[in-house]
Amino acid sequence: MGCCGSSFLRGHDSDHKINHNGNNNNSSSRLPQASNGPAQPSYGTDSLGAAAGGVPHFSEFSLAELKAATNNFSSDFIVSESGEKAPNVVYKGRLQNDTNRRWIAIKKFAKLAWPDPKQFADEAWGVGKLRHKRLANLIGYCCDGENQTIEWAMRLRVALFIAEALDYCSSEGRPLYHDLNAYRVLFDENGDPRLSCFGLMKNSRDGKSYSTNLAYTPPEYLRNGRVTPESVIFSFGTVLLDLLSGKHIPPSHALDMIRGKNILLLMDSHLEGNFSTEEATVVFDLASRCLQYEPRERPNTKDLVATLAPLQNKSDVPSYVMLGIPKHEEGPPTPQHPLSPMGDACSRMDLTAIHQILVMTHYKDDEGTNELSFQEWTQQMRDMLEARKCGDVAFRDKDFKTAIECYSQFIDVGTMVSPTVYARRSLCHLLCDQPDAALRDAMQAQCVYPDWSTAFYMQAVALAKLDMHKDAADMLNEAAALEEKKQRGGKGS
Repeated sequence: MGCCGSSFLRGHDSDHKINHNGNNNNSSSRLPQASNGPAQPSYGTDSLGAAAGGVPHFSEFSLAELKAATNNFSSDFIVSESGEKAPNVVYKGRLQNDTNRRWIAIKKFAKLAWPDPKQFADEAWGVGKLRHKRLANLIGYCCDGENQTIEWAMRLRVALFIAEALDYCSSEGRPLYHDLNAYRVLFDENGDPRLSCFGLMKNSRDGKSYSTNLAYTPPEYLRNGRVTPESVIFSFGTVLLDLLSGKHIPPSHALDMIRGKNILLLMDSHLEGNFSTEEATVVFDLASRCLQYEPRERPNTKDLVATLAPLQNKSDVPSYVMLGIPKHEEGPPTPQHPLSPMGDACSRMDLTAIHQILVMTHYKDDEGTNELSFQEWTQQMRDMLEARKCGDVAFRDKDFKTAIECYSQFIDVGTMVSPTVYARRSLCHLLCDQPDAALRDAMQAQCVYPDWSTAFYMQAVALAKLDMHKDAADMLNEAAALEEKKQRGGKGS
């Protein structure tokens, strides 16, 4: 993970941008961007050991500090996203130990942008020495990683899947892929690697609109300014080098090492030897063939696939497992009836939105489900309502375990039955990864209030969490139909 930050020199209002001359500018809340790096902040403050001109000394920050500054890198704090060749995201934030609470910008990089932490740190320290009133001064960096090393089998899968994509494009009459590099490799919700289509879209198909880093440019492009299908194979060879080494190595340097049988020196040290030397030799040999100076000596896309396919030794292991990411959970299909905000949130399995809706709805749907006599207002009843109130506070504050405990006290008394409490406890169970209990509560809510669409919606989400997608879709449709029926009834009255 990488970020870099810069700040406004004077700022107290998050809606204003403060120019370097100290004047307010209400037109934008975007922060000035600083230089590249895995983790760096900069601004002017006296509370962090300020250097000359009010700018703090350059220092290293922890990932925890930057998470706290950006609300755990919340999407609400994003101010810009850019970089096709080196994707990055810029966040706004405030460092916790800055007593003036001034805004900084934090630029977060993918590991591929700076694969070598030492190189990044050296660059950051060099830029961090610069201090000028016209610069968004760099005040620090962070090399703490959220990136996990991709295991060897997954790298082989990436190589094969991209080779298959290129072979498919070639067979469909689109053999030219412009600026093929590691940043063109994207991962879908299941962790499977895919080749971005953007490289297929240029101003012309004759190869005249090709541009890339000269160190990685096919030699024939330098001679005649044109890219050919063989040039794409050359670029694929550079991608193989990235996968093998974990960093950008100029092809000429890599070929010298391969010829000198120094293959192990090229391998990514983060693999810690967890790879097959035989398989690595095959891939290096393929990379060497792809990087040949003469285009006619390079393999074609079918050769790439034929070489890489036999190396796949974990075909039965899903990509998301190898990447260490959660399994993608499919939401229920969109129902035939128009959806309310609650229905839309449930169809997307957006538990945060469901929570907001239940908080705003409060207990208005409970009207008519309970009729209490004067004699029932006992101390036990007051205790029960106090338990519900405690549950409501915990639910609002997103303390879902406490909410479950309090709502359970309310339900266990049994004097008063509330479908809303069941729906709220159902959501709490979902947020605590307890879909079975969530389904039971949603069904109980339906028993108390048979025509309540929210009870059906909550069942749909719980069923989807349990991978019962057909049942979830049916339940979602029933809920939408109930809402539509209620709306028609309301219009007719």
